[in-house]
Amino acid sequence: MTDGGATWNRLAALLPAAQGEEFKDCWAIGEQEAGLGLLVSGILRDDVAISETVRAEISVLTEVWGEREALAPRLRRCRGDGRPASAAHLIERDALLVGGDTGAAGLSLSGLVPVPWIGCARCGRALMRVHTREPWGDLSYVAEQYAITTPDRTALARLFPAGTAGAAEQAFGGLLETCDPAAGQVL
Repeated sequence: MTDGGATWNRLAALLPAAQGEEFKDCWAIGEQEAGLGLLVSGILRDDVAISETVRAEISVLTEVWGEREALAPRLRRCRGDGRPASAAHLIERDALLVGGDTGAAGLSLSGLVPVPWIGCARCGRALMRVHTREPWGDLSYVAEQYAITTPDRTALARLFPAGTAGAAEQAFGGLLETCDPAAGQVL
């Protein structure tokens, strides 16, 4: 997903030609937020079946462009293609948190709240959005970090600081790149 334009064009193919062009135009004029709304609306309106991996890719794009909170409920309603997830699938649910400290290899989330986001269907690891808890009790709107867990979700395998450009895409790529689909093992 590192080539935004190529990903955008591939996703445009999910829509009828006219809507696909409108979606691509949003990329060209820098209106990615509006484009993502058009994409999810078009998928729902036209009852387009999407794979679980495509659903996860769209979720990552909505995170990158600050639209995940607004579009997540609608994205979850998009019809799946009925096939098992070939690589990734959304595991996010409202109010689903992982409790306690999770750490490994010098990595710690002490004082932070990991929220399950995307799972790897091949090896069982998960990509988490990691938030702070606000003084009034809610989670921070923006993730502080992204974390990849071990398959049993008891330890961290890798952390990605959210303040860097493309961190969500890098974390998603990291979830998929170190997995051996033939053996179902993490490399």
